[in-house]
This record gives sequence, structure tokens and C-alpha cells, in this order.
Amino acid sequence: MKAPAAWLFGGSLRRKLLGVMLLTTLVAVVVALGAMIVSDLRAYHQGWVGDVGAQAELLARTTAPALAFDDARVARDNLAVLRFQPKVRAAAVYSARGVLFASYVPEGARAVFPELPGADGVAVEGSSLVAYRRIVDHGQILGTIYLRTDYELFDHLLNYAGIALLAAAVAMAVAALVSSWLRQIVLRPILAVGDAAREVVARQDYSRRVEQRRDDELGALVGAFNNMMREIERRTEALEATNREKAREVEDRRLAQQEVMRLNEGLERRVQERTAELERSNSELALATAAAESANRAKSEFLASMSHELRTPLNAIIGFGQLLASADTAALTAERGHVFVDHIVSAGRHLLSLINDVLNLAQIEAGRLSLSLEGIELGELLAECRSMTEPLAQRRHIRLVFPSAVDATVHADRTRLKQVLLNLLSNAVKYNRDGGSVVVHCAPITSDNLRISVQDTGIGMLPEQLQSLFQPFNRLGQETGTHEGTGIGLVVTRHLVELMGGELGVSSTPGAGSLFWVDLRTAAPGEADPPAASTPAPDPGPTDAASEACPPEAGPVATVLCVEDNPASLALIQAALAGRPGVRLIAAPNGQRGLELARSRQPDVILMDNNMPVLTGTAAQAMLRTDPRTAHIPVIAVSANAMPNAVSKGLEAGFFRYLTKPVDLRALNEALDSALAVAAQRNKAARSEPGD
Repeated sequence: MKAPAAWLFGGSLRRKLLGVMLLTTLVAVVVALGAMIVSDLRAYHQGWVGDVGAQAELLARTTAPALAFDDARVARDNLAVLRFQPKVRAAAVYSARGVLFASYVPEGARAVFPELPGADGVAVEGSSLVAYRRIVDHGQILGTIYLRTDYELFDHLLNYAGIALLAAAVAMAVAALVSSWLRQIVLRPILAVGDAAREVVARQDYSRRVEQRRDDELGALVGAFNNMMREIERRTEALEATNREKAREVEDRRLAQQEVMRLNEGLERRVQERTAELERSNSELALATAAAESANRAKSEFLASMSHELRTPLNAIIGFGQLLASADTAALTAERGHVFVDHIVSAGRHLLSLINDVLNLAQIEAGRLSLSLEGIELGELLAECRSMTEPLAQRRHIRLVFPSAVDATVHADRTRLKQVLLNLLSNAVKYNRDGGSVVVHCAPITSDNLRISVQDTGIGMLPEQLQSLFQPFNRLGQETGTHEGTGIGLVVTRHLVELMGGELGVSSTPGAGSLFWVDLRTAAPGEADPPAASTPAPDPGPTDAASEACPPEAGPVATVLCVEDNPASLALIQAALAGRPGVRLIAAPNGQRGLELARSRQPDVILMDNNMPVLTGTAAQAMLRTDPRTAHIPVIAVSANAMPNAVSKGLEAGFFRYLTKPVDLRALNEALDSALAVAAQRNKAARSEPGD
């Protein structure tokens, strides 16, 4: 089917015109013949059904007396009349009980009769038309007529199909003749225009014309084509002239472009040079900006750490001073007064050590620290350091092991080297275990360098702790210990060693101890440089441990939980609350332990430090507020972070009060009274609730 369609409609215009004519004719013939055939067959079907129904009705009337008198012979004679109807193939009469009473079959034919008669009506069964008609006499059903005749509708349909094919063939032949005539009239001028157009495209000859033989629309088409060709020819000649002019202009521009490119190359070189200079300047500016931002962040962090470290000893000094100056001092025993004074002295020494270390660090970073580099007898200097360290070691039964004889001279500043060694030795004793040992060793590592090592038997450090060892105010988790420190001693020590041309190193094994070493250049005996003023190193002072929590008093008391990692600050709180009747103090060294005690002991008020290891005070307070068991407990912040934004953020976070160190004992008591009053009201309301 596709091949004839492609041949008719996919080729030349002649073929397409022929295809349209043939298809149109075929559709018209098919529609006309189809309508005629359908109408005739419908009329035939209705007429034949009517004839068969009439014959069945006539038989029913003529056989009614035979059924009434049970005369089968008369019934057969009545049916025999159908022999004059050649289209009748079988007929039968059934009794009222549905039993075959009489039948008729044309001579030489065979028929099969249904066992029971069907309902009244005429139906088509294959190539036959079957009719059933009830035999009724005076309103009584006597039986049923069965009649089967030929149904020649399909024969008529085949006849009509032959006629339709013949008519279609004749119509198609006529359409082909008309199409041939139209090709001569319509297509010849169009084809002539097409041939001329192809020739113009192939030869670029715009003088080609088509002969105009007609004055109708096709003639107008040919005339328009000729006019178009004349216009194209004129414009082509003008375009060629313009192109020749443009070619001359292009050549001139090419020469000018070459000159511009030569000038651009020189300009690009200059731009690249300036761009490179600008990029270098921008890179230097970015580095300077990053350095400035880093310095600002470092300064802010340094100031925050300084504020905390300065306020911690000041808290003990001012707090215990307020206790000594209060009106109840007369009730204090001499022993308790000495304890207060010891705390003040210890905190003052710690504050002095912190100030000395900060001043040394500031002088070093500002480049204003002067050194007197000379040949130093190392044996004599080690002996002085040993005598200054032994009292601190004897308190904890720590054995100091120094080399028996050191015959070496190093190139260093005597005072600063002594400060370095005392810092390393005091740290080795401070963070050692009771009954441990500290071993000092001196040995050359090259012909020009000597190594001084200090090894302890303490708890050692983890690799991640070693990475933060030389950060200012970072005590690597020892903030909760009983030994006070500034956290910048090792920072100053490393800077001093580097200023003396040496190197400070460390290695550590967790659980076994740490090893610090100082590498310095050796010097010939007697070598000396002009001395210069230097700042003496601070001697290590004694440390105090925080006392235990105050025991509970008799009778109903209010429980106050103090979460504080600094022993001196905890001792101040204990002393401040010791004179308050009806208050029992329990203590926790960090935020995690404070959470556990708050949930298990259910205190009335919580005093919370902020800057603590394991869990900060802010994080602990947030967890207390979200826990239904502890959400009702007032939490008073007692922190060394006194920045205005820290106070406002703390109150916004839900702290009942925010007190800053050094703590004003009057403000502490007032805040505690307010918190206890709130707690008492809540407890009273809880007891008065129905059902309790």
C-alpha cells in the first residue's frame, strides 16, 4: 500500500496531480456506490423479512383447523403448498405441547428441525432466515409454525461488489484522461519555470527567460518570474561592482589591522607587566589583611584569656580580704584566719608570676627584650637551679637526679637560661607523681651544640596535647588540678631559647612521663660579651589545694551546689557560706559532675563557673533547663569572663544572676538570698498542690 502511495505522491508534480485526480475519483465512487448498496441491501432485508413473516402468518391460519381436529394429513397438505416457493428449505407445525405435528422438506433436500419451537419472530441464522409464528384460534394457542428460507443478502452483496469494481475502473480511467488534459494546460508553464530556475542555479546565468504563451494566472506567473530574473540580474551586477569596491577596502583595512596588531602587542606586554605588578600588590595586601585579622583574633583571644587568668587569683585575694574585713572576723579562729591569709598570699604569688610571664612575653613579642649573651658555666648554673628546686621536690618526695660533673660552657644569657631551666624543672616537679623522679642530663649533640634535657615520670601527654602545648593560657586540662599555673610559661621559655639561638623540643609518652630538651651553641671557656640588664626569673612558689565541701548542718537546710574547677575560688565560696545558718554546700569540679549532682541531690540553688573542662558552665546550664528534673533550679553564674556581651548573653541564656570574678561577697549573698526565696516559693507551691 505504501509503495503505490509513494509512487503517486512522492514523485514529480505530474505524478502528484494524477494521484490527486485518481484518489478523488475513487473516494467519490466508493462513497456513492457504498450508499446505494447499503440502501438497497437494507430494503431487500426488510422486504424479505416481511415476506417470510407473512408466509408464516398465512400457514398459521390455514393449519389452525388441522391442529384443532388433530388432523396431521391436512396439516401436511397445507405445508406442501410451499413447494411453489423454491427459497423455502423447511417448514413444520408443532403442537401446543411443542411436539412436531407435521413437516415439509423440498424434494431431494434434508432438514433438521429444532426439538422445541422458538419465540415469535424472524431471525437470520447464517445463510438462512428462520421464522416462528404462534397458531392461535379464539385466543387459544394451538401450536407453532416453523419456517426456514434462503437468505440471499450475501449474494446480492457480491453482485453489487462486482458492479462497484467495474464502475470504479471506468471512473479511474476517465480521471486519468482528465488528469492528462490538465497536465497539458496547467503543468506545462510551471514546469518551464522550474527548468529555467534550475538552469539559473546551475549556470549562474541570470539572463535566462521563459516564453509567456497565456494571459491567465499561469501566464502572470511566468511574467512575474521573468521580471524577477531581470531584477536579480540588475542587482547581481550592482553587487559585483560593490564587491570589487569592498575588496579594495578590505585590503586597506587588512594593512591597517596589521599595524594595529603590532601596536596592541606592545600594549598587551605593558598591560601584562602592570597586571603582574597589581597581582603581586593584591597578594601582598591579602597576606597583610589576613595577618592583621589573625593578629586581631589573637589579641581578642589573648585579652579574654588574660581577663580570666587575672580575675581568678584576684577573686581569691579580694574574697578572702572581704572575709577578713567583715564584722564577723572576731568570730574567726586564728587558724582559720591564717588559712585565709595563706590563700591570699598564694593567689598573690600566682598573680605576680602571671604578670611577670605576661611582661616577658610582651617584651619578647615587641622585640624590646635585651639579652647579654656570653659564655656560661653550665655546671655552676645547674647547681643553683637544683638548690632552688629541691624544696619543692622534697614536699612530694620527688628525687632530683643531676649530672655529677658538667664541664661545659654554652653561649647564652645567664639570667634567661636560669629562667628557662627553672621553668622546666618546676613543671617537671609540679606535674610529676608523688615519689617520682626528675632526671637532668647534658650531652653534646654536635661539635658546636649541647643538649640539656629534663625528664620526669609524670602522667605524660597525648599527641593532640603536644600540638597545643605552646599556646598561651592553654594548660592542657590541668585547670582543675591542685597546682596553679599561668599557661604561658612554656611560651616564654621557647621564645627565650630561640632568642639565645637555641631550640626547645619535647617528647612524651602517656602514663610514662615527658622529656623536654634545650639545644644551645657551645662557647669556649672565658668567652664573654658585655653584660646587659635582664629581668630575673620568678621563683616557683607553693601551691594550695582546695578544701572539701562544707559538711551539712543539723535541722532543715537549703542545699547549694557549687560547680567550680579552681580550688581557690571553691575555697572562697566555702568560706563565704560557712557563716550562713541553714545552708549546706556541695561541690563539683566540672560541668559534667555538676549535672550528675544536680540530678541526684536536687539542690535548691546552683553556683556555676563558666570556663571549665569537660563541660562548660553555659552548656551545663542549657542541659539543666531542658531536663524536667532540674529545670526549676535557679542557676547563678560565677565567672571570670566579665565582658559586657558575656554578661548579657549569660542572662539571655537563662542564668538567674551573672556574677563576675573577683566576686563581691555582698552581691553573692544578695543573689543567693533571692534565689533561695524563689526556690522556697516554688517548694511551698508544690506542697500546696491538690493530690500531693
